[in-house]
Amino acid sequence: MPALSTHHLQLRRLGRRRGAAFALALLAAALVLTLSRYATGPAASPPASPSYGHRLPALVDITLVYGATDKGAVCLDGTPPAYHFLPGFGDGSHNWLLHLEGGSWCRSFESCARRKKTNLGSSAHMDTRAEFVGILSDDQSQNPDFYNWNKVKIRYCDGASFSGHVQDEVKNGTGFFFRGQRIWEAVMAELLSKGLARAKQAFLTGCSAGGLSTYIHCDDFRAVLPNTPTVKCLADGGFFLDVEDISGRRYMRGFYNDVARLQDVHKRFPHCSSDMEPGQCFFPQEVAKSITTPMFILNPAYDVWQVEHVLSPEGSDPQNLWQNCRTDITKCSSKQLEVLQGFRKALLDAINEFKKRRDWGMFIDSCFIHCQSMKALAWHSPSAARINNKTAAEAVGDWFFDRREVKEIDCEYPCNPTCYNVVLDQPYKED
Repeated sequence: MPALSTHHLQLRRLGRRRGAAFALALLAAALVLTLSRYATGPAASPPASPSYGHRLPALVDITLVYGATDKGAVCLDGTPPAYHFLPGFGDGSHNWLLHLEGGSWCRSFESCARRKKTNLGSSAHMDTRAEFVGILSDDQSQNPDFYNWNKVKIRYCDGASFSGHVQDEVKNGTGFFFRGQRIWEAVMAELLSKGLARAKQAFLTGCSAGGLSTYIHCDDFRAVLPNTPTVKCLADGGFFLDVEDISGRRYMRGFYNDVARLQDVHKRFPHCSSDMEPGQCFFPQEVAKSITTPMFILNPAYDVWQVEHVLSPEGSDPQNLWQNCRTDITKCSSKQLEVLQGFRKALLDAINEFKKRRDWGMFIDSCFIHCQSMKALAWHSPSAARINNKTAAEAVGDWFFDRREVKEIDCEYPCNPTCYNVVLDQPYKED
């Protein structure tokens, strides 16, 4: 994704949801601000939250991987990588779910310099505690199939989806370390020593740029767990498309070309042919071709981030004709909706070959949203989108535990009344 300011990178601005569901969410948010917060463990019994009967989210302390620095596995600024670990309990104590954090990429020394002064480039700037919600929640009502598993949120601080591998420190006014691949290896080594190696079931997940990381590292995850009977992967909001934008240029390919050259990521992609641009190899459609581990594709057909940055990036819309549409799908004109339907078709065409894989699953809804597994409302709640009366959480659980084959493809917008569509307060600005 284009280099954005920190709060833009994380796409944390959810729009206003009309109706009673959003009123309840506001009430829950007020409680988050006013009540004392604490981490919850297996024996903890926090007070009930009025938000759909869910408890307040667990707050989980950060762990720095100090030994990683000796291996050169460091963030952009040279600080150690980090993760948050919530132990499992009950019959989930031998199962592990890892989540790779998202947050865009940096394509130039300038954007990486800005990034390394934020939580997405330095562990020195990361919050010391993280909320575990959605697929990371320990609340059974919010996360019915994975609530009591060991869960890990792996922080993202390398700017290239845990795939950069530049040997030496890069000097360009100030120093940079492009060591995402080493971060992946160092964090896996530490988690294996903490019990991951003895996992009975293991699930690698990630959203946005972390979703792309999941495609990249899915088979690596399987490889480090040779004795684990069940290993699967889930990429949420990570199927970025190599398509022309509204001006006819392939903006995202050019962006990925810059990232790939800057961080030397082509070493990660043996599937790439010599006649392909380096950025092409970074797209999930190419990465996924070589994946042999079972994978689940969770993606909205009208991904709000992609509509804004892949389909209608700022530089391709000088007259701001897409400003309203890119922040609120209900404000798109009929012609703009035609373009969005074409974008949906491009996604369906791109995933068609993976739909044929028996052990793969997918849930492609018609919502205007991004990163559904990390939002309580979107993952599993009365307001969550449903396809064939199943939420994303239920569909993923059905697939992971082989309860049924899951290949859910929603109809075109605006056909699904259960969709939770975000409304952005204002368009994102590129740095």
